[in-house]
Amino acid sequence: MASPTNPNSFSLVLILLFLCSSSFFTPSAFASEVDDETPFTYKEGSGKGPKNWGHIDPKWKVCETGKLQSPIDLLNERVQVFPHLGKLKRNYKPAPASIVNRGHDIRVKWKGDAGKININGTDYKLVQCHWHTPSEHTFNGSRYEMELHIVHQNSKGETAVIGIVYKFGRRDPLLSKLFHKIRSIGKEEVDLGIVNPGDIKFGGRKYYRYVGSLTVPPCTEGVIWTIMKKVRTVSREQVHALRDAVHDGFEVNARPTQQLKGRPVWFYTPKENEGST
Repeated sequence: MASPTNPNSFSLVLILLFLCSSSFFTPSAFASEVDDETPFTYKEGSGKGPKNWGHIDPKWKVCETGKLQSPIDLLNERVQVFPHLGKLKRNYKPAPASIVNRGHDIRVKWKGDAGKININGTDYKLVQCHWHTPSEHTFNGSRYEMELHIVHQNSKGETAVIGIVYKFGRRDPLLSKLFHKIRSIGKEEVDLGIVNPGDIKFGGRKYYRYVGSLTVPPCTEGVIWTIMKKVRTVSREQVHALRDAVHDGFEVNARPTQQLKGRPVWFYTPKENEGST
C-alpha cells in the first residue's frame, strides 16, 4: 500500500471526499435501493442480469454509465494509507426494528433512533442493514462468503454504508438472534421489537474508504463506503438460511466488481500509540 509523503495530503483527502460526495449528485441522487426485485436478476444471460441493469429502467442508466460504481476490488497496490482519516466513530443504541424479505435480500430496518456514525464531522443516522452472499467487495481478487451492509443517512439524505465481510466459522451474533425470524419470514414486514445494533461486531479499527454507489438498482452514486478490513465469521447454517429465505434466483446476490476509474481508495490504520487490530 502506498503512503502519503506530502504534508498536505490529508487536506487533499478531505477535498476529494467533498468533491466525490457532493458534486456527482443528480436530482435522484438520494433514491433508495429498489424494493421490487422483479425487473432484475443477478444471472447474466437472462437479459436482466447486472450487465443489463442500465437498460431495464431509464432511472437505472447510471448502473451502466456511472463512474463511481460499487462494489470494487480492494487491491493493495492501489490503496493509499491515511492514518489521519481517524478511527470510525459510531454510537449505536437499541431501538425498535422490523425485518422484511425484499426478495433479493433480507433487510432489518430500525424505526426509532438507533444511533449514528460520524464521518468528517457529519452525523449519519443508522437506517437499516442487509446481507449479500457471497461478498460483493473483494480483497485482492478474493471473495468471501458473506457481506453485511449497514446503511446510514445524514440530514440531507446522503448515504454512508459500512461493509463487513465474513468467512465460514463461528456463528454471527446478530444473525443468531434473528435466525428463526429469517427462516420463517414471508412477504410481510414483521416487527422485531427492540434490536441492538451493538450486536453487529466490527472486531477491528482498520478500514478502507472510498466513494461509490448503491450495489443494486438504481445504482445511485455519491455513497461514502467504509469497508472493514477485519474478516468476521458466520456459520454455514446462517448463510444457508439467508439464501433459502430470498426468492428463487437470488440465492447468489452479489453484484460483480466495478471498474475503479481512477478513484482514490484510502486505508486507515491506527498509529502505534493508538493500538492496532
